[in-house]
Amino acid sequence: MKVTIVSFGFLHGEPPAAHAVFDLREHFHDPHRATKGQKSFRALTGQDPEVRDAVLGTAGIPELIEAAVMTARAYACGPRAAEFDLTLAFGCAGGRHRAHVTATETARLLSAEGYDVTLIHRDVHHDSVERDGRGRRTAPPNLSGFDFRGGVGMVLGDVGEMTIIRGPRTGPGDRPTWPITD
Repeated sequence: MKVTIVSFGFLHGEPPAAHAVFDLREHFHDPHRATKGQKSFRALTGQDPEVRDAVLGTAGIPELIEAAVMTARAYACGPRAAEFDLTLAFGCAGGRHRAHVTATETARLLSAEGYDVTLIHRDVHHDSVERDGRGRRTAPPNLSGFDFRGGVGMVLGDVGEMTIIRGPRTGPGDRPTWPITD
């Protein structure tokens, strides 16, 4: 069974089609919103060690990552696991901090267990979203270039700094496919 893991930001558009979507917005501290005496991570992403450490140090995040790993294990035990792929999606407000780190760590753990993992950071290349005092986006999302008709949402055209990491291949010519139907 192949596992695709997608990190995304709810403020940049609809969640990708997935078997399980983990919504990190309400229950886990947003590291880009600094409180008194803390450094702001607004300009950073989950690729930066200080953001990674802050997210992984957030109460409940390690347990959530383990739950995502257990979800993949459960799907892999299903009687038709070899016939289907699994998609797990992790979303936070902008897709640059919490979702990025939890998706990356989940992919790392599953890959270490031998799963064929593809990791996609859909929105990490976007600038931080401007929000009002209540945390709501101040401008509508730009969804041009996104195609949500099949499977995982895919950027068509210029992907900017979008990161796609592919796990070990199972055979010659084994390439990820993105089913798009009309």
